Amino acid sequence: MTTSVHPGDSATVDAYFTEGLGILNPVNDRCDNAPHLTVEVDDVLRVLRWNRRAERVLGVGAAEAVGRPLAELLPVLGEPDAWAARLIADSEEPEVLQIARPDDELYLAAWWEVTRDDDGRVVGATLYGHDITAREREFRRRGLESKMLGALLDNLDLVVCSIDKQGVFASQQGKALQTVGLSPGQFVGQNYFDLFGGTEAGDATRRAMNGEAQLAVPSEVYGVHWLSWTLPIEDSELSVISVSLDVTDTKRNELELRAKLDLIERQQQVIRELSTPIIEVWDGVLTLPIVGLVDTVRTAEIMDNLLQAVTRSRAKFAILDLTGVEVVDTGTASHLIRLIQAIRLLGAEGILTGIHPTIAQTIVALGVDLTRVAVFGKLRDALTHCIARLGRPSRPRS
Repeated sequence: MTTSVHPGDSATVDAYFTEGLGILNPVNDRCDNAPHLTVEVDDVLRVLRWNRRAERVLGVGAAEAVGRPLAELLPVLGEPDAWAARLIADSEEPEVLQIARPDDELYLAAWWEVTRDDDGRVVGATLYGHDITAREREFRRRGLESKMLGALLDNLDLVVCSIDKQGVFASQQGKALQTVGLSPGQFVGQNYFDLFGGTEAGDATRRAMNGEAQLAVPSEVYGVHWLSWTLPIEDSELSVISVSLDVTDTKRNELELRAKLDLIERQQQVIRELSTPIIEVWDGVLTLPIVGLVDTVRTAEIMDNLLQAVTRSRAKFAILDLTGVEVVDTGTASHLIRLIQAIRLLGAEGILTGIHPTIAQTIVALGVDLTRVAVFGKLRDALTHCIARLGRPSRPRS
């Protein structure tokens, strides 16, 4: 029969540990050196034995633990009467219990057996346990990761699948399957390359199975645009996992945006052409009225268009009318002078009209020699000059 031990009753404690010394010591030694914690309690659930493993796991020495209530040393979180309710019959299998601790958490896989007297009354119990805190933390971490993955698959337009080393679908799931009328796991057991071998995704999967990760590979399958990440994995059975995102809406928006940009570019081209029209105002005389802001880019376009028009029409004169331009930078002024020089190389004469005072100052600041360039204040004066140089009467074009 188990002897009850009470705190401070050192004589009783000594009697318990010395009782039957020749027979019990080997058993006690095995309990002390057991790989699991072993705690013996009396009929009122006070600790009688507290082995070395219990000392290490719970951080309480045997001398301090013996005689104290089990519920005080091993309080089960949320269950004040946990041990009183459990230690009335042998446990059928280990039970995972969370021990309440102020500084950290502790999980025990615990099982127990009760001790009865000759009349069948419970007079004590022996509790065994393993510290499984690390395992529980890992289980919870994996459970959290599983919930996160489940949330992604249920709410995002994804398809996630795994393929074994023979190219056979091992799993297939994701919300985006509904978009193409498929159900989860529909292709499991079928060969991936029999279904998609001729697609961009199929080529990426072959490379991934050869150990080359494929990141953000675009493809179109079942009329849906996908962006896929196919990654090789180290596993005895599986070869790769693939995550495919439905980007059809994004692709459609991209195409619409590209079409709008193309339209804007065409409109800008029309505006540029309208803002710098090349007019043949007389036989062999072209005029280019320039209006608005003139920068380096626009000047380069003007040069290209005007030189082509001079060559095409075999013009003898090209008049640049700057009446509608108030400001140009030094770079643009330099381009205009080079334009006049380029016209001369084509066998025509370049003429400037309508120069604003600020433009004149910019040209002077550049130190450009305009002695060989015809400059007139008005377009009419430039036309009179050109007609006189042509030396023959002509009628203006309508």
